[in-house]
Amino acid sequence: MPKLILFNKPYRVLCQFSGSGPGRLTLASSIDIPGVYPAGRLDYDSEGLLLLTDSGALQHLIAEPRHKMPKTYYAQVEGVPDRRALERLRRGVRLTDGMTLPAEARLIEPPEIWPRTPPIRYRKSIPTAWLALTIIEGRNRQVRRMTASVGHPTLRLIRITIGPWELGKLLPGEWKEGAIPSTLPMLSLE
Repeated sequence: MPKLILFNKPYRVLCQFSGSGPGRLTLASSIDIPGVYPAGRLDYDSEGLLLLTDSGALQHLIAEPRHKMPKTYYAQVEGVPDRRALERLRRGVRLTDGMTLPAEARLIEPPEIWPRTPPIRYRKSIPTAWLALTIIEGRNRQVRRMTASVGHPTLRLIRITIGPWELGKLLPGEWKEGAIPSTLPMLSLE
């Protein structure tokens, strides 16, 4: 049976095990399990759920955009998006690499999460708001580019779900083994 690891990737950690360069942490700083590799990626300045597996087929199923595995993020944004900005996110927005697919987007109360070090910049004259965004694509820095395109740059980004897997109560740098649901599309995962 394939191994699946759910990991809470901390802020400023690279989604690779080696080749970090001076002063940059990699997954090796938190995970010492031979033979597992990330299924997809999460940017250096983003936090949250990252899946790792020893199965190439499972890695492909999770990471390949054509499988349309939904990913949900909490995004702290500059300003407070109005109904029009949220509707644009829900319809899809035009980025430099084309239109995005529609996203689920809604304002949420600030989530109960760990503090970030360093904290986001605070500006007294500009409020912030939290969004829950679900996308099924995986373009480079997509959520950040989407929120910026509707006038609300992302200040903090935390992925909380990938498909059926949830971050849950894992703190930054913590990991646990996960189960592979029988409802996933039939692929040879052995």
